[in-house]
Amino acid sequence: MKKFFRIALWTVIGCVFVGTFVYLFNKSRSKQPVYELVSPVISDIERTTVLTGSIEPRDEIEIKPQVSGIISEINVEAGDHVNAGDVIAKIKVIPDESQLSAAENRVSVARVDLAQKKSAYERTKSLYDKKFESREQYELDEASYHKAKEELAAAIDALSIVRDGVSSTNAQSSNTLVRATITGLVLEVPVKVGSSVIQANTMNDGTTIAKIADMNDLIFKGKIDETEVGMLKEGMPMTISVGAVDNATLDAVIEKIAPQATEDNGTNTFEIKAAVTPDPSMNLRAGYSANATVTLQKAASVVAIPESVIEFAGDSTFVYVLTDSVPHQKFDRKQVRTGLSDGINIELTDSAVTKDCKLRGAEIK
Repeated sequence: MKKFFRIALWTVIGCVFVGTFVYLFNKSRSKQPVYELVSPVISDIERTTVLTGSIEPRDEIEIKPQVSGIISEINVEAGDHVNAGDVIAKIKVIPDESQLSAAENRVSVARVDLAQKKSAYERTKSLYDKKFESREQYELDEASYHKAKEELAAAIDALSIVRDGVSSTNAQSSNTLVRATITGLVLEVPVKVGSSVIQANTMNDGTTIAKIADMNDLIFKGKIDETEVGMLKEGMPMTISVGAVDNATLDAVIEKIAPQATEDNGTNTFEIKAAVTPDPSMNLRAGYSANATVTLQKAASVVAIPESVIEFAGDSTFVYVLTDSVPHQKFDRKQVRTGLSDGINIELTDSAVTKDCKLRGAEIK
């Protein structure tokens, strides 16, 4: 009985030893890796770039007063549509004391002169009617009398302009009426009733009463890096997406590429302007942030593979073509020529690799 247990014990020990040896041997053997297989496909490849910028009206007009004074009335607010010639505000003129005094003095002098010329005219007319005065003198005094009347009227009108800013003879075109110079949308009214305003002059740009823009004529204004600006040309199409409007895309055409770079966070960028094709269904607002996608290069119906299967070695590129899969995968390394890449897929310009080939991809873990 003891002999039986002894044999059984050694048998168990032997089995454990052999099992451990087999396990360690199998574990030490290199495992053949298995790779995902990729087939070339016929596809279109585009290289694009994205420009960040904003939607802006092509022409944004600042309306400024022609006289200095105080805003007495504002007829519009931001968002209103106005036509060229509409009165958007009225200004109450605060006259300069020296100019007002001079204008009043001119009226007084004109009144005195008119009274004197009128008296002389009436006296000459009375003598002329009695045949005691010549016709020539009569006509001279009559002309002087009419000139004095015109001078008084002009002096009164000048006083009205200085004091009220309104001409008594042409009130419709008064400088105190601020009118829209274009038809469009009022973007901003930065002043309020009671605000003091200054007319534009050589020393001052003047106070802006309102900003008006034609929102049917919009442009995209963005920037592009100096490494890609050489690939853009005027007339190239682009697609614009507006983040503030869901699923909003607009077509645009590049109109202007800045000839000089500007530094932006340490990099040189060039300003791009593109004419936006209007879409009546979109309620676009000035200043909306937008992204513009421009196709820099395009290759249609070419043999393409994922760029991840390409092995880059210096200036050369290689792929691994499957030659056998039994008992394990075998690949042949082949040098290929590549073309356009969009960062995900890359064009193969080498006929050595066809659509029927299976290429080595990522290793399956």
